[in-house]
Amino acid sequence: MVRQFMLVALLFASAGALQAAPPDKAEVAAFAERMLADNCDLQAPGMAVLVARGDEVLFRGACGRASLELDVPLAPEQVFRIGSVTKQMSAAAVLKLAEDGRLALHEPLTKYVPGYPGGDAITVAMLLDHTSGIRSYTDIPGAMAGPVRLDVTTAELIDAFKDQQPDFAPGEGWSYNNSGYVLVGAVIEAASGMSWHAYLQDALFAPLGMAHTRYGNAAEGVIPGHVSGYTRIGERWAAANPLSMTQPHAAGALVSTVDDLLRWNRALHAGRVLHEDSYRRMVTPAGKAAEHDYGYGIVAGTLRGQPVLQHGGGIFGFSSYLLYLPDSDLSVAVLYNADAGRPGMLGTGRLGNLLAAHAIGRPYPEKTPIEMDPDTLREYEGVYRIDDANTRVLRVSDGGLTSQRTGGPAYALIPVAPDTFLFEEGFSRMVLERDAAGRVRAMRFYPEDEGEGEVVERTDEPLPAARDAIELPAAALERLVGEYVREGMTLTIVLEGGTPKAQLTGQPAFEIFAESPSRFFLKVVDATLEFAPASGRPDTVTLHQGGAVLEFRREDRARDSE
Repeated sequence: MVRQFMLVALLFASAGALQAAPPDKAEVAAFAERMLADNCDLQAPGMAVLVARGDEVLFRGACGRASLELDVPLAPEQVFRIGSVTKQMSAAAVLKLAEDGRLALHEPLTKYVPGYPGGDAITVAMLLDHTSGIRSYTDIPGAMAGPVRLDVTTAELIDAFKDQQPDFAPGEGWSYNNSGYVLVGAVIEAASGMSWHAYLQDALFAPLGMAHTRYGNAAEGVIPGHVSGYTRIGERWAAANPLSMTQPHAAGALVSTVDDLLRWNRALHAGRVLHEDSYRRMVTPAGKAAEHDYGYGIVAGTLRGQPVLQHGGGIFGFSSYLLYLPDSDLSVAVLYNADAGRPGMLGTGRLGNLLAAHAIGRPYPEKTPIEMDPDTLREYEGVYRIDDANTRVLRVSDGGLTSQRTGGPAYALIPVAPDTFLFEEGFSRMVLERDAAGRVRAMRFYPEDEGEGEVVERTDEPLPAARDAIELPAAALERLVGEYVREGMTLTIVLEGGTPKAQLTGQPAFEIFAESPSRFFLKVVDATLEFAPASGRPDTVTLHQGGAVLEFRREDRARDSE
């Protein structure tokens, strides 16, 4: 029986590597239509989606509303902010300037931004792959709560972060960094003699016929077809927080359409933007950036066993995702006019990967559960230690099995074969391994169902005790309600029907449970919130999660109306 279980697990583990013939256009379109409809609320912000094989568009569609206020339906030709998908276009502009001999990637930042602190040791290449060590201005306390509304010049934006303590010495680490791409914009301006966005327009967008891709600053004029952006506060939609598009700069200030993003993919990856050596440098992570699969504005990884080049974007009111599979010449673009989704909704990246996997004939496994009795489920319960600081705990809860990494959410697991589970959310897979006596000894975890899997041994450590909640009177909960801000993040506490919920920027609202009048915990994630002072109106709330301790300070400002 043990051998049979191992055989089933082996066959299942190999399924992702097996490839059927890619489905035809009609099959891809039918699947995409179904996935979009399943992920869509017709009366909410929505998504525009495009799937193409080479130049052939397999599916192009949209669902939801471009404007909630005016009840305007979303159409695939409409214009969205694309956030950090901007970075690959800015990176390509730098490489193009280098090809023209107007800059060199090994040159110091100070050649283009004279007097920048420590800039002699920072190269242009370090800006492109996030190894400069410069602190990201979006992480500066308070920066995203108010100052981002102000129109600024490139120099004024650089002044806001140039004196911040570096995160690490240049080239000695990696950290995703919006300041680095502001400086990329400054380098483009110094080398070209034009504003960064004007150079991109002249050198890239106009020649490639990307008529709907441009700088998104309102001062540049009305943008035809631009959809409204939204955020989610508890159970309701609200207009996105204000943001001057001078602030995202070359890190994220462009707008585009799914059609233009296909034009970009076709041109960039077919050699019509850069020479081959420049392109290879752009899509090949190196040095410290290789540990994070980051090239120049592009993440290089795998999807269903194929190489994938992709990048996502998130900005006030919008989310985006652009993917390319070189082996299949497949492009997927997903644009969403909100920065947070409804519970259970797929994000742009998840939806994009799902569509890509199906289009190449390597779909993710169906999440069809098999019967598994409670005694069998309890065989898997235990603490599986990843390292000294992190574990993954498997626990039977409400008749099913859950997996929770230290500081993370408790994810429901779906049994799909003996000893084999899929995560209810996302694409990850887990196979439990047994010893000769049939006892569960380890798990093999496949993040996003890719690769050979990470083996994590089971320990004899006891299961962590469950936390018990207490009831509090309404007044004790009402005092907590408000917005608490830290380094560009807002933690919003709301009451919905008397139930307290917490919501971090860009995430759904989750119920919180009281252990005392000032201490609350979440059940969906291993996290605690402590409000201070313990009585009266709190000034701060401190989040404890996965070893991190983050203090948020209350901010008094009116929210945008629904």
